[in-house]
Amino acid sequence: MKNSYLLLTPGPLSTTESVRQAMMRDWCTWDDEYNSLVQEVRDRLVKQATTSSLYTAVLMQGSGTFCVEATIGTVMPKREGKLLIITNGAYGNRMIQMCDVLNIDKVVYGLNEDESIQLGTIEQILLDDKEITHVAMVHCETTTGILNPIKEVCRISKEHNKITIIDAMSSFGGILLDVHQLQIDFLISSSNKCIQGVPGFGFVIAQKDELKKCKGNARSLSLDLYDQYETMEEYKGKWRFTSPTHVVRAFYQALLELEEEGGVEARFKRYQENQKMLVEGMSEIGFETLLQAKQQSPIITSFIYPKDTTFAFKVFYESLKKQGFVIYPGKVSQIDTFRIGNIGDIFKEDIERLLQAVKKTVRLKGGITI
Repeated sequence: MKNSYLLLTPGPLSTTESVRQAMMRDWCTWDDEYNSLVQEVRDRLVKQATTSSLYTAVLMQGSGTFCVEATIGTVMPKREGKLLIITNGAYGNRMIQMCDVLNIDKVVYGLNEDESIQLGTIEQILLDDKEITHVAMVHCETTTGILNPIKEVCRISKEHNKITIIDAMSSFGGILLDVHQLQIDFLISSSNKCIQGVPGFGFVIAQKDELKKCKGNARSLSLDLYDQYETMEEYKGKWRFTSPTHVVRAFYQALLELEEEGGVEARFKRYQENQKMLVEGMSEIGFETLLQAKQQSPIITSFIYPKDTTFAFKVFYESLKKQGFVIYPGKVSQIDTFRIGNIGDIFKEDIERLLQAVKKTVRLKGGITI
């Protein structure tokens, strides 16, 4: 059945018919055929992340946030551990909340949502606070669409012998990276982002030796990343608790389709072309982006509400939805914005149709009409 609208969001996102069809069969969580599928998913994820044999993939039920909390709650030592959180958006701030709930010692380098990370500041924080053992940050902060410099931050962190945790929720599978080359110890993402599966589980690409040091650290039974890893290793793909079988099968199909498209490099090119066309078209209509081009990821773009108009996001949103497109409200605290994503099963012709729908909905230059 054809979808009634395209999801122009950072996930869940519009998937292919074949990914949706992959869920039309029931699976037993104890069956060898299903567990072999899980193992193949794990292997393929590691191959997408690195050519190194030093890493493993651990799958975890729930949303991406579950995986971030599982990682922080398992990786951080119960004693003598301190986490530096670098944040310029809502998802970095969520890590702060997790530490507060889990009673994990932390220090925060916080910026405004449209500010770029200053590497010199990170260097100084690590020089000043010798108790810091781990560094965490978001790669693509979907609050705005800003792309943060994980290569440079991880390099500085390793120069100070810190463990690195990267939330790559909205970038993994859509932006080329190698966790080993980047010196990332724990990279976190989920099934419903750039690999273009459906919601239901997340995953962690973990440096094996560092993960093995985490046994007994977890503050939660269900979100124990190490125990999940140990069970999947010992029982060859078995999850500790009921797994989202249909979602896993759909994700496997999505991984195959990523490879068929030409891998991450080809997908990145498509996303980048989508985003460029979107910004150029919205600019011609009269919308301004929140971020500078050098800060912008190819994943999602924040647009500022037009000034001196009667612009009403709810009316704008409903009009676009009737024309077959769902966009996102803004999440920036200081400026009124809305967001449009271009990941998922989205192509240049879809962006062109969206721009035509926007033109039908508004006239910005010389006033606005909705």
